[in-house]
Amino acid sequence: MSVRALGKRHKWALDLANKQRQDRQGERELPAPLGYTDKCLQDSAVKDTSNDLIVKKSWDIALAPIKQVPMNLFIMWMAGNSISIFPIMMVGMMFIRPIQALMAVQQTFKMIEGNQALLQRIVYFVGNLLGLALAIYKCQVMGLLPTHPSDWLAFVEPQQRMEWSGGGMTL
Repeated sequence: MSVRALGKRHKWALDLANKQRQDRQGERELPAPLGYTDKCLQDSAVKDTSNDLIVKKSWDIALAPIKQVPMNLFIMWMAGNSISIFPIMMVGMMFIRPIQALMAVQQTFKMIEGNQALLQRIVYFVGNLLGLALAIYKCQVMGLLPTHPSDWLAFVEPQQRMEWSGGGMTL
């Protein structure tokens, strides 16, 4: 049996079957709460904020390779100039990351939007080239790049030291 059928209605009882809300005095609807409106408002500030967020996110993507440069410099310094497994792996990773980023540049450029997209794409490209330049510099410092004529030609003798020095004793 429903509450209506019994004729007895408690103040806390709700009739969920009826679509219109009723109170004790009859068929009148409850007043809307303060601040409530039935109108559908379109907020133009949300669209502007959304556009600003897109531009900000695009700049974050574009500046990511440049933000990696200080970390790469620190890693280069920590790895040292000796030729061993750790510095070689570090140099390899410094080569691989920018090359992978440059090969996937079309997918990255799809994410970059906004009115500054061309400048952001240029910054992204230059940042990856800067990462490659750091890797090449590290190879040069480690002596892995063939920069002397003796590295290329078999008949050219490597340079000989003209002077030797030792510490603390006379020879």
